[in-house]
Amino acid sequence: MKDMYILGIESSCDETSASIVKNGTEEISTVISSQIDIHKDYGGVVPEIASRQHVKNITIVIEECLEKANMGIEDIDAIAITYGPGLIGSLLVGLEAAKTLAFIYDKPLIPVHHIAGHIYANSLVKELKFPLLAIVVSGGHTEIIKMTEHYKFEKLGGTLDDAIGECYDKVARVINLEYPGGPKIDKLAKIGNKSYKLPIPLQDDSYNFSFSGLKSAVINLVHNENQRGEEIRTADLAASFQDVAISSIITKVKKAIINEGIKNVIVAGGVAANSGLRDAMEKLTEELNVDLSIPPMKYCTDNATMIAAAGYYAYLDGRIAGLDLNSKSQDTLV
Repeated sequence: MKDMYILGIESSCDETSASIVKNGTEEISTVISSQIDIHKDYGGVVPEIASRQHVKNITIVIEECLEKANMGIEDIDAIAITYGPGLIGSLLVGLEAAKTLAFIYDKPLIPVHHIAGHIYANSLVKELKFPLLAIVVSGGHTEIIKMTEHYKFEKLGGTLDDAIGECYDKVARVINLEYPGGPKIDKLAKIGNKSYKLPIPLQDDSYNFSFSGLKSAVINLVHNENQRGEEIRTADLAASFQDVAISSIITKVKKAIINEGIKNVIVAGGVAANSGLRDAMEKLTEELNVDLSIPPMKYCTDNATMIAAAGYYAYLDGRIAGLDLNSKSQDTLV
């Protein structure tokens, strides 16, 4: 089969990105326009501002991506687009750009679920071996996905309330850390002591997660300490919170690996950049003699490279969309 070049477009939240990937595994060029500096003044992403920034950036980002690759749109075989889940206004900007290119240049339009993109970021590192467990940890998702072949997803468990990344950002806000708070908690946790007692969430036999109680426990602890005039030891609280949050994930993942008889595990999503989680996953998979794949930092957060990579395998699976494709703020990975 001839080499296939996929142009991926990602605009599900506050990153405008375009990327060209060859055969689902080789990054040719990627351009990302970040909005972090804009949204940090608000303590989080403001959807209306995010979508307006996407409108300003989308054409420039796509043009720069093609120029960086020294390619024209005629050299592209198909266009992969994040259709959901995400912020609906942001998603629509990327989708309309992709549909326009697909229509004008008569290119196949490939719909890609955002979480499938995070999972296939690992294919840019090494070949996926099946069966595998994908541990998806991000601002909007905490899920354990089983795959027995390419583009076949079975959800074993997921969060019942807050996602792990969302919990990190809310806890960071409570202890007055600047957005995005997750990386800052991770950094503080390295120098803190696990001296605050926090509840371990959802200790049951399922593969599900719950982080709302842990978040509430931190909020109440901070409030009570402030009421007593006690100063919060920020690094210690960060270390205590991160220890419980990551331990709850590792416990469920260990159970799934053993019960499902899995020998291959991948980690996906923005929280895959967390050093505490990476260390814990490495220790767990070494203990269980399981192969582990975690993407480099640049492929953990939202980017179009992962969308183009996933788009290749979606195309092989026959997933071609018409121009009536619409965005979905919420959608199940199937």
